[in-house]
Amino acid sequence: MLSIDLNCDMGEGMETDAQLMPYISSANIACGFHAGDAQIMQHTVALCKNYGLAVGAHPGFNDKENFGRKPIPLSAHEIEVLLQQQVDALQHICTQMNVPLHHIKLHGALYNMVSADAALAKQVADILYKLYPNIMVYALSGSHFMQACLQKQLPVAAEVFADRTYTNAGQLTPRTQPNALIHTTSESLQQVLRFIQEKAVITTSGKKIAIAADTICLHGDGAHAVAFAKTIHETLQQQGIGIQTL
Repeated sequence: MLSIDLNCDMGEGMETDAQLMPYISSANIACGFHAGDAQIMQHTVALCKNYGLAVGAHPGFNDKENFGRKPIPLSAHEIEVLLQQQVDALQHICTQMNVPLHHIKLHGALYNMVSADAALAKQVADILYKLYPNIMVYALSGSHFMQACLQKQLPVAAEVFADRTYTNAGQLTPRTQPNALIHTTSESLQQVLRFIQEKAVITTSGKKIAIAADTICLHGDGAHAVAFAKTIHETLQQQGIGIQTL
C-alpha cells in the first residue's frame, strides 16, 4: 500500500494549528527564534501528543522581524550554537512530556541556503551529525543538503511541497517569481498525487521530471490551509493512500 507523511509548520502563532492536526502526520515546531516561545512550544507539543503526530524541531535564524526569511551570513560555530539552542529547547520540552523528538527541519532562509549551497550544506550536515546523529532530517528533495545528509549517513527524508511550483532543475521556483505558488486546491491535489503515485512533478515549463517524495509539506499559514489539508487527507484516503509518519 502506498503511504506518505504529511508535515506542516506549527507553533508560529497561527490560529489554525489544532484544526490542521487531524489531517497531517508530522509537525515542525518553531523553536522561539523566528517565531514562537516556550509557552507556545509546550502547547504545540501537547497538541501533537494528543493527535499522535510526530514532533519535529523547526529552527531558523534569530530574526522575528523577518520571520526567519532573510538570509544571515553566519560562521559554522554560530550556526552550531543557533541550531543547538533551538533543538535542545524543544527536546527538553519533549522529554518533560514523554514525547520523542522525531525530526529536524530547517526554516525559511536557512532551509533555502543549505539547499542551494553545497559547502554550507556540508557544514550543517556535519553539525547535525555531531549533535543529533540519530534524529531524522527533513531536507528538500534532490538538494545539496539532502546529498550532504546522505553522505554523513544521517537518517533523511526527501521533502516536497504541495503548494510550490518546481523548475526544470527540480528546485523550488523562488518566491520572488510570480508563479512560485500554486493557488488552487485542484492543482495542488494533482501535484500531491503525482508525487506519491508517479514520483514525479510537472515543472513550470510543463516538463515532467522525476522527484523523490518521502514527506509532503502543507503550509499552515494560507487563508484556506485547513480546508486544503482536509481535502488532501480525504482524497488520499479515497485513493487508498495511507497517511503516516516516517
